[in-house]
Amino acid sequence: MKKGQIIEGTVERIDFPNKGIVSMQDGICVVKNALPGQKVKACVNKVRKGKAEGRLLEIAESSCLERESPCPHFGLCGGCVYISLPYEEQLGIKEGQIRRLLEGVLDGQGAPWHFEGIKASPARYEYRNKMEFSFGDEVKDGPLALGMHKRGSFYDIVTVDGCRIVDEDYRAILACTRQYFEREHIPFFHRLRHTGYLRHLLVRKAAKTGEILVALVTTSQQERDLSSWQQALLSLKLKGRYAGILHVINDSVADVVQSDRTEILYGHDFFIEELLGLKFKVSAFSFFQTNSLGAEILYETARQYIGDLGTAQADGKPDKVVFDLYSGTGTIAQLVAPAAGKVIGVEIVEEAVEAARENARLNGLTNCEFIAGDVLRVLDTIDEKPDLIILDPPRDGVHPKALKKILDYGIGRMLYISCKPTSLVRDLEVFLANGYVVERAVAVDQFPWTSGIETVCLLGKPAGEGHEIQNSNL
Repeated sequence: MKKGQIIEGTVERIDFPNKGIVSMQDGICVVKNALPGQKVKACVNKVRKGKAEGRLLEIAESSCLERESPCPHFGLCGGCVYISLPYEEQLGIKEGQIRRLLEGVLDGQGAPWHFEGIKASPARYEYRNKMEFSFGDEVKDGPLALGMHKRGSFYDIVTVDGCRIVDEDYRAILACTRQYFEREHIPFFHRLRHTGYLRHLLVRKAAKTGEILVALVTTSQQERDLSSWQQALLSLKLKGRYAGILHVINDSVADVVQSDRTEILYGHDFFIEELLGLKFKVSAFSFFQTNSLGAEILYETARQYIGDLGTAQADGKPDKVVFDLYSGTGTIAQLVAPAAGKVIGVEIVEEAVEAARENARLNGLTNCEFIAGDVLRVLDTIDEKPDLIILDPPRDGVHPKALKKILDYGIGRMLYISCKPTSLVRDLEVFLANGYVVERAVAVDQFPWTSGIETVCLLGKPAGEGHEIQNSNL
């Protein structure tokens, strides 16, 4: 295969993330945004060591697995990639991706391990409790759009008022907001010129309580009275109820949803969600699993994997110390707390730590401590040695230097929860090099129809293994 060559072939499988594999006589070509069984045409744009990458030009023939998509935006929006498939087929694709990645690193670990497949999401549609919609236009100088980025484009926006992974309240709020600002002729923020007012619409809704938090994100380039927009939202007939409506000022050049200053227009700046019998106070920017019902499956699995922590106390009271690293708003820490003597959560986002502390008070938990800071540095300040470490890092995985400190504890068990399996596999290689083995693993479908997958791994260290660090890259 040569750069610029047009290839045609059938997609054999999908590797993570969203990589369609097409076998050719002289190697394989990776084509994104394709589905198993599709016959595709692609233009080769990169060739390296017999492996090529191609840009999808045309789906010459549909897969026999496909059905009519229930979403009118499928193929335009860059979000869902599997929504034209039956849900069971999507599950099978994701299970295969995780199995292949884990087998690639664990088949040589020298100890048996058990892969428990994939757990389905309780809700297949309308499961998201958070969406960040962008303002822009679908074509240059076109009408105001509010939604998701068009597939393969950094600038073009598709208005997703028929999106199937959010419920009708999201769709109503989106439509109302777009129509209001289009009618008022308010300009959106142009990412190239760095001029304009409207940037994002953040909507969060609790699955259990029905509370809704809305945040309009703008620049400070205009002074506007938003009371009529607020009233337009409040006049909508929704299934849920507003917890708060916010105006967030963000003058960052980067296309990120963040706050330089936040004004509460209505209610308050948080909502309450419930998971597994516990209540959680979630702010506009706090990390919280985006599929509440799926999160219950994920965290119940984590609790099951951890099992009974045991105790050394004669009265049977829990005495074990648990580290919850990258703890977010403290969800996992609080679910583990009843079985532990003490749980220490570490999270770099101060707002999330404050929320975690408030959540612990809300749930009457007194054995949880939450520390704000980088895991790499905070571990040096903690005197206690953990009996169990729970890792739930961001997409990039655990920082190598932080991983070294974690390994230095030399403890017998760890639980790793990953939202990006390729980062997980990279970190597992280091764990294996330092005497740990994976005992069991399972995937959880937290993000139906998208390429996202959560994976839970229980790691153990056979008795007698030392903990001298074996990876010089650490």
